Order: sequence, then C-alpha cells, then structure tokens
Amino acid sequence: MKSGSNLEKVLTAGHFAFTGEVGPPRGANVEVIRKKAAFLKGNVDMANMTDNQTAMVRMSSWAGSMILLQEGVEPNYQMVCRDRNRIAMQSDVLGAYAHGIRNMLCLSGDHQQFGDHPNSKGVYDIDSVQLIGMVKKMRDEKTFLGGDKLDEAPEMFIGAAANPFGQPFEWRVHRLAKKVAAGADFIQTQCIFNMERMREWIHQANDMGLTEKVYILAGVTPMKSVG
Repeated sequence: MKSGSNLEKVLTAGHFAFTGEVGPPRGANVEVIRKKAAFLKGNVDMANMTDNQTAMVRMSSWAGSMILLQEGVEPNYQMVCRDRNRIAMQSDVLGAYAHGIRNMLCLSGDHQQFGDHPNSKGVYDIDSVQLIGMVKKMRDEKTFLGGDKLDEAPEMFIGAAANPFGQPFEWRVHRLAKKVAAGADFIQTQCIFNMERMREWIHQANDMGLTEKVYILAGVTPMKSVG
C-alpha cells in the first residue's frame, strides 16, 4: 500500500470504486459541507473536495477535506497549479497529510479569466504533470523538489484528471501517458457524454499498456430533472 487510503484499498482489491464531489462554500459556513457529507456518507468510497473550481474563491480544499474527514467521508484533496508556487504546494501537501488526508488529485486549474477575479495573476510555477512528479518524489524518495530530505514522507495516493474529449483527440492518450509516467496512481476522467469517444480513448490507452499501470475512474454525472 502506498497510502492506506480507503480508495486505494478498494481499487487494489479489484472492486468498482464509487466517488462523489463536494464544492466548498463561497464563505466560511461549514454546515454547507456537513450537509453534503451527510448525503455521501456510506454511499461513496471517496469524495472529491474541489480547489476554487471555475476560478471562483471558495473555502480552501484542505480545510474542506478536513471537515469531510470529521464527518466520516474520505476526501480526495484537490490541488490546482493556478494559485500556488512549488513552495506553497509542498507545504500544503505536508499539512494535509499531517491532518489525515491520504488522497490527492493534481490539476492545472481553470484559468483565472473565467472566474470572479479575472485580473488576478495565475502562478503556474509548475504544471499538473510536474505536480504529480513532485508529490511522488516527496512520497517515495522522502525528498523535496529542491533536493532536501524530509523527516517523514507524505504517503499520498496520487490522482490526476484526464479529458478524453479534448482536441486534438489524438494527443489525449499521450497526455494520459505523461501523467502515468510522472507517478499518477489513479485517473479521474471528465464527465462522459460521448461513449464512442470514450471507448476509443480507452482502447488507445489499453494498446499503450496504460490500463495495466493506473486505475481509471470514469466520470458520470447524474442529470438534474427539468422540473
């Protein structure tokens, strides 16, 4: 076991993993997260805690993840490259691990121009592939990206996102391969609305041997009723 998280145990046992997602509130009201956690508890193996999704300011992902833990729901702590440099990222990884968080999803992040602070400066000190590699280095080599040793490694189950539907399509599987090579343990895809494209992407990933190296969780979104 790399982290001992519930998600890792479910996947390594060969079971089908069910996950959910929680968007933190646009304020400091923890009851928002507790209410969502009550719906998910006992129904999912893990719940994503988003990190200022759509570039809108929200409660931090690590704080929301801690609330999920308190409510008995295992979190998947998301971190985007948009808002932090590598120093802050490594610091937050250590802090999250110290508080019991064991899953982490490494993301680029939606561009700030689409959010509520369009004039803010995007950091992007490293990209999502480099973030995956950095966390793996901290976990497996007990080493900071700068080369210094850690006194205790953050044993995270490292996740990444994949978009099988982006363009150019022929490059999508190669981007997946980069994330797997960097150290991703599991992949979560964007929501699937095109099964033909999804099947072709999985077929390509299988041909490259990627499905033998990483767990792939397909994104499914229940549609809201018109009424």
